[in-house]
Amino acid sequence: MPESLEQPVILFDGVCKFCHASVRFVIQRDNRKRFRFCPLQSSRGRQLVKQYSVENSGLTSMILLQDNTAYRKSGAALRIARRLRMPWPLLYVFIVVPPFLRDAVYDFIGNHRYQWFGKFDQCWIPDDETQKRFLD
Repeated sequence: MPESLEQPVILFDGVCKFCHASVRFVIQRDNRKRFRFCPLQSSRGRQLVKQYSVENSGLTSMILLQDNTAYRKSGAALRIARRLRMPWPLLYVFIVVPPFLRDAVYDFIGNHRYQWFGKFDQCWIPDDETQKRFLD
């Protein structure tokens, strides 16, 4: 059984500019500071990926670790939106759309994110206040 985490953790591609923007988006709308964050490239990120048996996801998906479960792709994105301040929880209505359709849209964006948004040469390093929300 995977390690139990106190708060939901969002694993993300630390060099992807779109992923970086997504993390900043969540941080700015997560008033209750419910989420923690961890780059997939970090040693802690790799450890969590292995513990939650999501190794085959590579860097193609944001992963939400919550309640001893790993959520990927659109399922993760919708569960994250549900915990942000309004109006973002309203997006959760799309959970009724079959996952293969939701994930097709997610994959299309994910497969083009470097081309459209670019990537950093190294993982993003947040400021001191935001750093407290990141796993080491």
